[in-house]
Amino acid sequence: MVTQKPMKLKPLLFATLLGASNGALAADLLETFRAAQANDPLFAAARATMQAGQEKLPQGRSLLLPSISLNANSTFNDQTVQSQGAFPPSGNYRYNSHGYGVNLTQPLFRQQNWLAYSEAELQVAQAEAQFRIAEQDLILRVAQAYFDVLIAQDSVQLAEAQKTAISEQLEQAKRNFEVGSATITDTHEAQARYDLTVAQQIAAQNSLEIKHRTLQQLINAMPQDLRHLGKEFKLEAPQPSDMEKWVDEKEVARNRGGHYPTVDLVANYSQNNANGGSFGVGSDNTSKSVGVQLNLPLFQGGAVNSKWREAEANRERALQELENTRRSVALQTRQAYLGVVNGIAQVKALQQALTSSESVLEASKLGQEVGVRTNLDVLNAQQQLYSTRRDLYQAEYSYLLSQLRLKAAVGSLDEESLNKVNQALH
Repeated sequence: MVTQKPMKLKPLLFATLLGASNGALAADLLETFRAAQANDPLFAAARATMQAGQEKLPQGRSLLLPSISLNANSTFNDQTVQSQGAFPPSGNYRYNSHGYGVNLTQPLFRQQNWLAYSEAELQVAQAEAQFRIAEQDLILRVAQAYFDVLIAQDSVQLAEAQKTAISEQLEQAKRNFEVGSATITDTHEAQARYDLTVAQQIAAQNSLEIKHRTLQQLINAMPQDLRHLGKEFKLEAPQPSDMEKWVDEKEVARNRGGHYPTVDLVANYSQNNANGGSFGVGSDNTSKSVGVQLNLPLFQGGAVNSKWREAEANRERALQELENTRRSVALQTRQAYLGVVNGIAQVKALQQALTSSESVLEASKLGQEVGVRTNLDVLNAQQQLYSTRRDLYQAEYSYLLSQLRLKAAVGSLDEESLNKVNQALH
């Protein structure tokens, strides 16, 4: 049974945590997820749906328990008797009568009720499983939104750093042109690259604002400071390392009822009082009864047979939906597994490419100083360096997301899995 952990981090407190900057710690991924648990409308709707589904069990159980009903009446009687003989005497009789009764019914054998109770147990399990899926979906949505903010922040910082570097190249090109050691073309090239970087910086800032708003929708607070990847970030291959071992199957069943008799234990107690009657005298009557009642439906207009055929068709539909789900889960699991494995290879390749890009930039700057490289060569090397660095950040975040998606594909994504990814942040 899935239980919801209590959420103690209120939205205002979380907003303060996210917005604080003077010496306060940045919010991490796990804190962001717990804030989303308390504020995301979709997750709140999923929780309410689960709570409603859990009520199916007491409803199903009630069909097996005794039912007790109370009835009461009070009647004014105005009766006129025209007798053809001496008895009863003719006349008009007016009197009050009142009474009450208690009926108890305890089902002894009702096949439909037992099947309904079994179905209620499955419905509760289904509701809790759906809530578990919603919780895993929330983890993925929070992680995606969280890393999207980090990527957008990195893009803004890289654009600013690139603009600063190109600005230095632009100033150097202008100085070289003034002293006659370079052509105006170098200045124009640097100016064009600088203007392009300014446009990219504006686009990056706009994207960051959008990503902030997306995360705000989940946590109901504007995030200001989030933890980035730190030195604890490690590339770990999925365990087990066999992709097919991650593929799992699940099976469901449907119960249906038939045309069965019902047997009930019936008890009744009633008391009726009248202060008059047809003979002019009142009466006090008390009745008690206990018995067993058998009810055997013989014909109900063909409804039973029709519901039987409906159940058969629904069973076939459920089997086909199950097969489709099984194939989809298998595909998603393989895709997530390959995302982790290929993500490791991509991160390693980009790490090497970043080292190479740094070397190329240094060599281009040195070559420009000795006259074997142009200003355009340096600008291209700078562009390549920052593009590689941005791609590396993107690959690292995608690798972490693939780890979470792999756990979600096999139904094992939880806070512990999220915390493991969270440890890579500082």
